[in-house]
Amino acid sequence: MASLLPTAMRMGRLQKDCADALPAMFANCDVLSFEEGALVLAVPTSAVAAKLKQQLPKLQGALQQRGWQINNIKLKVQVIRAIAPVVHTRQLDFPATAVQAFEALGEALPDTAQNARLIAAIKAMAARRR
Repeated sequence: MASLLPTAMRMGRLQKDCADALPAMFANCDVLSFEEGALVLAVPTSAVAAKLKQQLPKLQGALQQRGWQINNIKLKVQVIRAIAPVVHTRQLDFPATAVQAFEALGEALPDTAQNARLIAAIKAMAARRR
């Protein structure tokens, strides 16, 4: 693991320098590899790749000014990154026995300072489900 740390730190610095050079365009992009002067970037969609391709000379110049010896930049579309996380907006339906069990739990817990927020949350949830 210790031998990977310098490489990881170097890739992190390169990622930051790329984001600093093109802040708006590089938000969803990642550095995949940098070997022998060839930089490979992951982009989420082909549309972003087309826009970023126009900015490659600017990116290469900015990185060279920061000391990176970059001769070639390649783009790879990585569709996985473009998928938005699943957000569940539907509320769960509890059976009446579950709501009663939560109400009983709210009453059964010891009324201490540690439990105050938990009891309030359980009672509020049970009240919403009635």
